[in-house]
Amino acid sequence: MNTLELINLGSNILKAKKIASYKLDSEILLSNVLQKSREKLIINLNKKVDSGQIIKFNKLIHRRSLNEPIAYITKQKEFWSKKFKVSRSTLIPRPETELMIEELLKIYKKNKKSIFILDIGTGSGCILLSILNELKISRGVGVDISKKALIVANENAKKLKLVKNIRFYNKCFNKIFNLKFDLIVSNPPYIKKISINNLDTDIKRFEPRVALDGGNDGLDVIQKVIYKSKEILKNNGRLALEIGNGQFKKVFELLKKNNFKTEKIIKDYKDNVRCLIATLYR
Repeated sequence: MNTLELINLGSNILKAKKIASYKLDSEILLSNVLQKSREKLIINLNKKVDSGQIIKFNKLIHRRSLNEPIAYITKQKEFWSKKFKVSRSTLIPRPETELMIEELLKIYKKNKKSIFILDIGTGSGCILLSILNELKISRGVGVDISKKALIVANENAKKLKLVKNIRFYNKCFNKIFNLKFDLIVSNPPYIKKISINNLDTDIKRFEPRVALDGGNDGLDVIQKVIYKSKEILKNNGRLALEIGNGQFKKVFELLKKNNFKTEKIIKDYKDNVRCLIATLYR
């Protein structure tokens, strides 16, 4: 079979399973098998594919037909123009999180000073590493309760040559003492426990529940992050927090009660408030 025939084969299988992005996914998976860009794939549609690669492609298509996310199948996800390794132990980076990074860089690139950053629930490390890759003289700490997630984060740090700028620790953020940070970033679990079963199949079946479940009201971890941030941020330090749909008012009030002034409200591509950046005033 040639490249075009395989793309069509994969597309038809995924279309039958109601995978919306069936053609794109088929192309991405074949690109992964052949270790070629999609662009090179498209201009070589008549090229023959050997039997071993066909078998591998069929296996990947089967996994995708079961709604397994493309990022977990290919073990990578592009984020902030870099390819990050991901696994079933890490949340898949989302485009809306890049909006938070964009706003933070507008703030911190101006002063050109070294800052000390904490990433709570670092996962793949994509948020912290993306910031440090832009703010070369800054340093950071990433914490996560998942040892497997931190293995992935460390691999991403090595790939970006940021090992000297960063330390990862397998601990709960409540166990951090005797350190003061200029900036704390977090994409915490914020989905209501009762709502998890209503999520898309590729999310609820494959992404780590510990990275999704925000408790009965979705605010369990968010509250703890705010309380702890008040303790370990420097005066005038900032907290950048990703939140869920409909949580803005409650989180805004939580921040206010804990001496934070919300300075930036960031909406996602669907016009939902997705991130808040707040400054601590003692």
